[in-house]
Amino acid sequence: MPQTATGGSALESAVSTYLGHLAVERGLAANTLSSYRRDLSRYTAVLSGRGRDAIDQITEDDVRAFLMGLREGDEDHPPLSAGSAARAVVAVRGLHRFALREGLAPGDPARDVKPPTPPRRLPKAITIEEVERLLDTAGGPEAESPRGLRDRALLELLYGSGARISEAVGLDVDDLDSDEGFARVSGKGGKTRVVPIGDYARRAVDAYLVRARPELAKAGRGGPALFLNARGGRLSRQGAWMVLRAAAERARLSNVSPHTLRHSFATHLLDGGADVRVVQELLGHASVTTTQVYTLVTVQLLREVYATSHPRARS
Repeated sequence: MPQTATGGSALESAVSTYLGHLAVERGLAANTLSSYRRDLSRYTAVLSGRGRDAIDQITEDDVRAFLMGLREGDEDHPPLSAGSAARAVVAVRGLHRFALREGLAPGDPARDVKPPTPPRRLPKAITIEEVERLLDTAGGPEAESPRGLRDRALLELLYGSGARISEAVGLDVDDLDSDEGFARVSGKGGKTRVVPIGDYARRAVDAYLVRARPELAKAGRGGPALFLNARGGRLSRQGAWMVLRAAAERARLSNVSPHTLRHSFATHLLDGGADVRVVQELLGHASVTTTQVYTLVTVQLLREVYATSHPRARS
């Protein structure tokens, strides 16, 4: 069995060197390093059981056996989900690329081993009736106060435009064109797009601009932000999330996240017959493939309605 000066196997030494590389040269976060260390420790244990003590002894069959073991589990480990198994395989592939590059092994046995594809998760969306209940509770008992009017305008704009919560709080007053019913938002990668604002959102935003924002602005320095906090500064993402959470609690809705209104915006558009490429533009997705996830929600709904409504859907 090949041993290093410290008593560990040559394989363990290679793993330790790789982890050091990730920490020092790649600057990986502590939590990520901890995950890599845990995954690679399980990998070396499996390899040891197969008689592999050095990284240049490992074959593609060894790597595939490790992946199979992740999905099936064993007496010491429960089966991993596709996502967790994929993360472990990424760590293994990185190790072997590093070993090849550093001359520790003559080839890369993990090159052709692909991580399992995690199941596509359907976006969380709420019904139109639930959206209306959520919006009706914005601001609570102080719905006509400056903060209440702001909260209603924020939530109406999120649902009416499909903007991300970061995009909404990043809006300046000058980004709005109320007469035309559009807003200019800055999305991921600094890309700017124009999104329409429906009549409900436009009226709520106009009411906020006239009756609420001037009051909130008195506490600050008169910055350009559209949505202001109680100190007159730009409302933060965390502040916007608290607005949504408070409204959801009042509406008795659970599991409502900052992305819920965006997901609902897309799903309801597609349910109403909108073209997927139009929805792609509205959401600011670089690829239509991302937007097509929402069509799965619509298909699922159709399937459920069919199963419960058609006389011969079930025997």
